[in-house]
Formats: sequence, structure tokens, C-alpha cells
Amino acid sequence: MIQAICRFLTLKTPKHLIESNLAWAEKIKQKNPDFFATLSKQQAPEYLWIGCSDSRVPANQIIDIMPGEIFVHRNIANVVVHTDLNCLSVIQYAVEVLKVKHIIVCGHYGCGGIKAAIGDGEHGLIDNWLRHIKDVVRNHADELSALADDDLHNRVCELNVIEQVINVCNTTVVQRAWREGAELSVNAWIYSLENGIINDLDMSITSKQELKEKTQHFFNA
Repeated sequence: MIQAICRFLTLKTPKHLIESNLAWAEKIKQKNPDFFATLSKQQAPEYLWIGCSDSRVPANQIIDIMPGEIFVHRNIANVVVHTDLNCLSVIQYAVEVLKVKHIIVCGHYGCGGIKAAIGDGEHGLIDNWLRHIKDVVRNHADELSALADDDLHNRVCELNVIEQVINVCNTTVVQRAWREGAELSVNAWIYSLENGIINDLDMSITSKQELKEKTQHFFNA
């Protein structure tokens, strides 16, 4: 019985990933022998990345920066909900402790969460999470009614990012930071799986007044 369990655990252990990690760490140390020793003693990123859990959208790789340079939170369809204590705690730590200068909400075209939210099928527990995206669709029903298929999906991906930026800006953490004079921008980006390029959705907000102006323009456009 014990031997069977050991064989099972051995089969389930992706040892090749451990080997890959060792090779990666050695490669880094060859370039900079003090990299990990220095990194272990400090964390001072300027950026908080709120992105999708999709395995094809890893923050560090697609913007080509090293560990320690970006603080990351990911969930299905990069949603920021005011009852999600996980996300809110990340934002608070990033803003109040790490003193990040920029918060980036980055969605991506081809998002499975968006596709599921647009459709009528049932997906189990995740449907409760996807309600937040369905709200985005409802809020922009007039614009979206004229679109179909890929155009519809792509536009909902974009609108979802912008809506989540507005949600970030309305958190008590960001509101307090601006009130206290912190230099902090919140930005809407979207990534293309087809070409690896990030597009700026022109929703960068740096103050309560700018939030008010851009929100009015966004919903009245």
C-alpha cells in the first residue's frame, strides 16, 4: 500500500519543473551573482498588475521585467469587486506598504471568462463570478447590440478592463491615497494573444477629479 502511494506521488510530481527552476536560477546568478541575495532583502516594485489568471498572460514575461519589479494579482477575467477581500488586500498592500506608483488592469482578447459571461450556458460555481461581467454587458447594452461574434467579444474584453479600472479608482484605498497626495495612476491595458502586443485603452486616471471626468465621458460616449 505504501509503495503504491509513493509511486502515485512520484507520478504526480512534475520534477521537470524543479529542474527547469534550477537551470533558470543558475542562469540568473551567472548574469548577476548577487541578484537573489539582494532581492530576498527587499521588495520595491513601482507597479501593481491586476490581470487574468489565463496561463497565456504572465505579467513579468509579456512586459519583460525581472522578479521584484511588479506586484501581481490575478483572477478570472481580471475583475475588481468591492467585496473581494483578496483583491482589496493586494491593492492596499501595494499602495500603502509598497508605495507603488502605477496600478495596471490588464485584460486580454480571447478571454475565456468573457466568452462564458456573454454566452447563455451554465458553468457551475464560476457563474457567480461571471455575474460581474454580465453587469458590464448590461451597462453597455446599446453599444454592444450592434456587434456580433468576435467584435462583440473583443469589445466586452475592453469594456470590462475599463470598468475594473473605475472600480479600482473607487476603492477606499485609492481614494485615500489621492486624498493624501500620493502619486498614483490607474491604467487600462489589453493584451493580444495573437501578436503579443499590449494596447493602451486610454483610461489612465491620476486623481478623483480625473476619475469623475473620465467616468462621465466614458458612460456618455
